[in-house]
Amino acid sequence: MRMLATIALLLSAPAAASPAAWVEANRHAVLREYVELLAIPNVATDLADIRRNAEHISAMMAKRGLAPRLLESEDGKVPPLIFGEWRAPGAKRTLIIYAHYDGQPVAPEQWKVTAPFTPLLLSGRHDKGGKPLPWPAAGQPIDPEWRVYARSASDDKAGVMAILAAIDALKAEKKRPAFNLKIVFEGEEEAGSPNLPALLRRHKDTLASDGWIIIDGPAHQSGPPQLVLGVRGDVNAELTVYGPNRPLHSGHYGNWAPNPAMMLAELLASMKDETGRVTIAGFYDDVVPLSPAERDAVSAVPAPDADLRRDLALGWTEGGSATLTELIQLPSLNINGIRSADVGERARNVIPSVATAALDLRLVLGNDPARQVEKVRAHVGAQGYEVFDRDPTPEERLRFPKVAKLTQDPGYPAERTKLEHPLVRSLHTALRKEGPFLLLPSLGGSLPLYLIRQELGAPSVVLGLWNHDNNQHAEDENLKLRNLWAAISVIAAAMRMK
Repeated sequence: MRMLATIALLLSAPAAASPAAWVEANRHAVLREYVELLAIPNVATDLADIRRNAEHISAMMAKRGLAPRLLESEDGKVPPLIFGEWRAPGAKRTLIIYAHYDGQPVAPEQWKVTAPFTPLLLSGRHDKGGKPLPWPAAGQPIDPEWRVYARSASDDKAGVMAILAAIDALKAEKKRPAFNLKIVFEGEEEAGSPNLPALLRRHKDTLASDGWIIIDGPAHQSGPPQLVLGVRGDVNAELTVYGPNRPLHSGHYGNWAPNPAMMLAELLASMKDETGRVTIAGFYDDVVPLSPAERDAVSAVPAPDADLRRDLALGWTEGGSATLTELIQLPSLNINGIRSADVGERARNVIPSVATAALDLRLVLGNDPARQVEKVRAHVGAQGYEVFDRDPTPEERLRFPKVAKLTQDPGYPAERTKLEHPLVRSLHTALRKEGPFLLLPSLGGSLPLYLIRQELGAPSVVLGLWNHDNNQHAEDENLKLRNLWAAISVIAAAMRMK
């Protein structure tokens, strides 16, 4: 605990660089602008709201002299990339700094603190006794432990705000980036970036660069920011099993009609053993091992597991004796949700007709999205199911004892930049001056870095800067202000790296 306290103290100490002083003098203005942005709904699949966000962010960029424009698809019917730039005379390199402005879907009834798009300031974490606060007036102190609650507070409108504030901080000091800076904000990351490849191809010349710096993801659970060399890939699949062709009375037909909810539960349980290891044949076969240097980097990361178990009230965790940091370097299989009939006040005494599970497969280097889902398909077939990629016909449901449907989105593979790449080395040198940070081969989450490499040939790295307990993708998403202030200084340092 003493080591963690020391790290936290070092992280909170003001950096010697001038952006930290600018942040200190401009906290109120940054907070106001950030909260205005959070109030605009931004669910990735709502194009009208995404357009409102794009226009608002473009206006934020315009007042900073970044000459923003929207990079549209051919038909103009998908979320645009927001593009801006700040050229540095004589610079020999061009780098892109990226964040995304769309957010995950929301279930407002599950939010306990505030409505998803009604930002609220709390004195601390809500489940640890944090209380609502009025927004501070000019001149009033702002406690860095305060938190803002709203959808995308951390993932990833914090990235948008921190990038633009870092530009403000440099301009206030009459400094420029050490390279030609391009800014790209994506509007469809949380939907899996399905249209990003086409957008990158269409605007390839505009987006030419020597590399991308991605502002997204959490700081480490022990406190310091993370410089991450890559991310896991991701592919989502949906598995449905079938029972009777209409719901049946559970008294009249129980013990006779197969219950698809029970069948699905048994099928999903067959995919993992008691330690959480995936039992699907060949699931780990394609994994490209970490290099010796990458393994050393993983070993150097403080293990947060004991503190996390206490915080999350977990009596056990998967993976045996392996740490969280080690386990996120492997592919995973997660159940995002299960649906079959109803529960609670809406529960009825029925045998449902179908049961569906949404599956999330995280991928590491070597895993192909389609091939990984095909392994799941083969496993389902080995359990006695006839597996379709569409709804089976009544005749097919009658012909086969067990029937399932498995569909998938395109997904994308993992991506990782080599430890010795000049972009990594430059950032490593620049960030050391900002205080402690951790170097990690791969983040547990996913970003479309593979698509950037595939379409543009550019390497990428990720800066994880937000408090790890931010509830991203869930209800009551939040951001600790300390992390926002620190992120502005870190991003400014990245912009100035040699």
